[in-house]
Amino acid sequence: MPERAHSTDPAKRRGPGHLAWRIIRIALLSYLGFLLLLKIFENRLVYFPSPWTDDHNFDMPDYMSDVTLQVDGGPTLHGWHLAHPRPRAHVLFFHGNAGNLAGRQYMLENLHDAANLDLFAIDYRGYGKSSGRPTEAGVIEDARLARRTYAAMAGIPESEIVLMGRSLGAGVAVALASHDGARALVLQSTFTSLPDVAALQYPWLPVRLLMKNRFDSLAHISRFTGPLLYSHSEGDTTLDFSLGERLFAAANEPKQFFRFSGRDHNDPQPREYVRVLASFLDSLP
Repeated sequence: MPERAHSTDPAKRRGPGHLAWRIIRIALLSYLGFLLLLKIFENRLVYFPSPWTDDHNFDMPDYMSDVTLQVDGGPTLHGWHLAHPRPRAHVLFFHGNAGNLAGRQYMLENLHDAANLDLFAIDYRGYGKSSGRPTEAGVIEDARLARRTYAAMAGIPESEIVLMGRSLGAGVAVALASHDGARALVLQSTFTSLPDVAALQYPWLPVRLLMKNRFDSLAHISRFTGPLLYSHSEGDTTLDFSLGERLFAAANEPKQFFRFSGRDHNDPQPREYVRVLASFLDSLP
C-alpha cells in the first residue's frame, strides 16, 4: 500500500489552537509595547510647551514688566509682573499644560484692569522663554520660587498671596497651598488627579499604576484650610465636570463653586466671573 503523505506546513500540523495562541501572543506583546511607549513618552503627553517666537514680542502696557528668575542650580524662568498701585489682592497665577504666557496676556490684563489685581505669572521650565524641561517636581519648584520672588517684589509675606491656577496650574496651586498655605485658593477647570483624567480617556490602560506625574489634588486639598473659589463649565470636554465636583467636595469650608455652561475647556471665563472673583476677594479676612 502507498504511504500516506504527511503535511510539511507547521500551522496545519499544529492545528487552529496554535494559531489562536499566536494571535493572542502578538496582541499581548503589542499591548505591552504600547504601555512601554506611554511610560517612556509620558512627559510629552502631559506637557505641551510652546517656545517663545517673534510673534510674541508685542507691546506691553506700562504696568507690565518682564521678570527673570533663576532656579538654584537649575533653569532660568521667565515671568510677568502686572503691577497695581492699589490692588484688591496680590495674585500669583499658574497656567495650564500647553502654550506659554503669551496666550494668557489678554486674560491677565483683563483681571488686572477689571478686578484691580496685582498679578504675577511665570512660564514653567521648558515653556516660552524658560529653559529646562518640565516635570511635576520641577514645575512645583518653579512655583515656589515664583511665590518667594513675588513676595519680595511686593514687600508682603508669602502668606498674603492668593494662589490662582487653571487646569494643570490649579494642580500646582493646590500643591503649594496644601504644604505652605495661602491667603486663598482660586481654581479654574481642573481635576482630582492626572491619573483620574487619564483613566477616563484610556479606560483600557492601567494608567493609575504607570503614571509618574500625579498632581494628586484630591489627596492634597483637604490640608488647605483657607477660602476657596472654584469655577468649572459643565460643558468641559477636556476635563470632565465631575472631576471638579469631586475636588470641590473634598475641600474645606469656606468654599464657593461658580458653575456655568455653554463653554469648553479652553474658552474664557464668562463675564460674570470677574464680579464673582472680586466679591470673593473682598470677603477675605
